Amino acid sequence: MNIFGLTGWSGSGKTTLIVKLLPALIARGLRVSTLKHAHKGFDIDYPGKDSHNHRLAGATEVVVSSPTRWAVMHELRGEPEPTLEALIAKVTPVDLLLVEGFKRDRHPKIEVWRREVGKPLIAVEDPTIVAVASDGPVPEVGVPVFDLNDAEGIAALVVERAVPLR
Repeated sequence: MNIFGLTGWSGSGKTTLIVKLLPALIARGLRVSTLKHAHKGFDIDYPGKDSHNHRLAGATEVVVSSPTRWAVMHELRGEPEPTLEALIAKVTPVDLLLVEGFKRDRHPKIEVWRREVGKPLIAVEDPTIVAVASDGPVPEVGVPVFDLNDAEGIAALVVERAVPLR
């Protein structure tokens, strides 16, 4: 399984780019999964559902299954957030794992950056960023810059620069 990341500040368009990239990568015959970091808490469950009641009652993990999908919800209950490496170990192997976020981890990444967001370029100081995807010119960086809408070009870069898991 190979890994490649997309990083950038909130509001830069990381998820939008991943949604454009997935069909371009799958069209190349790759099986692709994604792993996303959420800085704030999130919930895929809601009050009134049996699985939500199981969690509220104290279950550490709740597995929900149906004919179309299954999910595992794991409550940390005060334990530290798992590392990227620990999360990857839980992913079913595919050809390519796209990782959104995890900017401090050392896998190759493309930075999604928009000047209007008003945040600094991460690529200036992070050698794991191999390119920038932006909605305008980015002369401050010494890596290739792609238009945010160039899904095919970015997909080619992802395939070329993805690395095998250790």
